[in-house]
Amino acid sequence: MNYLFASKVAKRAFIIIACLFVLSYVGTRFFTHIDLALYGYMVGTLVFIGGFLYRFSAWADRPPTNVILKKGLRLLFRKSTANTTVDHLAIYRFIWNRGWYRWTQHILLGWGCILAAFVTFPLVFGWMYFTMTDNGYYQVVFMGVDVLTVQADGWVAFLFYNALNITAFMVIGGAVMALYRRHKNMQARAEQSFVYDFLPLYLLLFISLTGLMLTASNMFLGGFGHPVISVTHQFAVIVTLIYLPFGKLAHIPFRPMSVFARNYREHYGEQEMKKCKVCSNEFVSAEQSADVINVLGKNEMAFQMEEGFHLAELCLPCRRKYRMFRFTGVPTHEINAREANQHAKG
Repeated sequence: MNYLFASKVAKRAFIIIACLFVLSYVGTRFFTHIDLALYGYMVGTLVFIGGFLYRFSAWADRPPTNVILKKGLRLLFRKSTANTTVDHLAIYRFIWNRGWYRWTQHILLGWGCILAAFVTFPLVFGWMYFTMTDNGYYQVVFMGVDVLTVQADGWVAFLFYNALNITAFMVIGGAVMALYRRHKNMQARAEQSFVYDFLPLYLLLFISLTGLMLTASNMFLGGFGHPVISVTHQFAVIVTLIYLPFGKLAHIPFRPMSVFARNYREHYGEQEMKKCKVCSNEFVSAEQSADVINVLGKNEMAFQMEEGFHLAELCLPCRRKYRMFRFTGVPTHEINAREANQHAKG
């Protein structure tokens, strides 16, 4: 089948678009329930998929990433995968260890965006829509099947109506917290740039605010300004979807790959460990050390030392000392002294 496509990206794009077509065909009951008001979002989503596939393929085909993905995929059904998935993708435990403020910020931003996507994409592609069968009741249709009947003025319907408003407040809260930190934290100020760090936050804020303005226009202003706000909001969403695969927000759809990396480290860490060629301390799994050496070889990066070992066979402290030795001529890597201040929080 591979010979039918010009590249792996083309093959993946065709498969995904074909799946979306079939799902939309079934979900809309043979294209009889399509909301043309959401057509712009659909086009933006398709462009996003193309950009994401290009970015993901370029990333996944790199030798280091390719090793992690292949071996991580084989280890997907480890007993610890469920816990790792929850820690990395649901509760962000690894960020909690950095402080409650950053954890709260990421929970609001991450889950605000994810929940908004879970609401928006099914509506855009017609996988979910609502019909009114009896007076005062809505029928929730998912993938062409009537799944739920809700009272129009009930609390379940209220959550359906306001799901995007709730996620908008979450995103606004998280974005404001992130902007405050980036203006106050000296390390963040030294490392950040407008395009990479601030622009994504401003885009998310603009989308959320214009979305809330649509609700306010309908509820309190009798629809005043609704057409202009609607087009502005749609334009902001489409621009963000096009930008997303190539900016900082790309780490949101890429985040599930961290489960593969964690499984890789845990599994091979339980196997044979690699001892440092200088201090003999175990510092990484033998498998990972061998993979690093192989990947560097594929990239034609030679780190074979005159002493007969590879730089990847040294632990981090000895590696730093060895680099100092190569610059200064003093064999610091042979000095049996522990590095100080390696766990400082300054």
